[in-house]
Amino acid sequence: MPVEQPDLFLAPEQPALLTAGVDEAGRGPLAGEVYAAAVILDPARPIAGLADSKALTAARRETLALQIKEQAMAWCIASATVAEIDSLNILRATMLAMQRAVQGLAVPPQLALVDGNQAPKLSCTVQTVIKGDALVPAISAASILAKTARDADLLRLHALYPQYAFDQHKGYGTALHLQRLREHGPCAEHRRSFAPIKAFGLTS
Repeated sequence: MPVEQPDLFLAPEQPALLTAGVDEAGRGPLAGEVYAAAVILDPARPIAGLADSKALTAARRETLALQIKEQAMAWCIASATVAEIDSLNILRATMLAMQRAVQGLAVPPQLALVDGNQAPKLSCTVQTVIKGDALVPAISAASILAKTARDADLLRLHALYPQYAFDQHKGYGTALHLQRLREHGPCAEHRRSFAPIKAFGLTS
């Protein structure tokens, strides 16, 4: 029988790029820091049930966040402060938080897949992915870590400023939040560059 010869023109199989998923949480709220996370998943330790954090219950997000921290090859959560949001604008502050998250990874990625259509400047290759939090498991993982970290921080703010009910609306401009703002005025954690807070005419 003839022996099958290898195809000498086939390109050798390339090793998979070390890829981080990157996502943010908290661009829209009127108060609190904006969070970002970066995650490099471990192919040898897959995590079932990863999805867009907004499509998961709070309890499921918390369970998955623990799994991600235990089983991922590397992960990092970072944020940009309210002062940075007000001085830079929310988009630039979000990009800063993403940069911090990627830079904080214990393993440097070769590629960063970023949810949405805007990406920070990074030392590795960057690609944006529309609806990536629902399509790319590493981005889903990042969205879960960013969301759970921000939600935890809003519970901290609720303990400091219970009059605003941060535990219920997580800083978003809901009817309840706007009502409490009218009653109490903004606190130090409100984003003064955002229109509903600007309307109070604060100068400092």
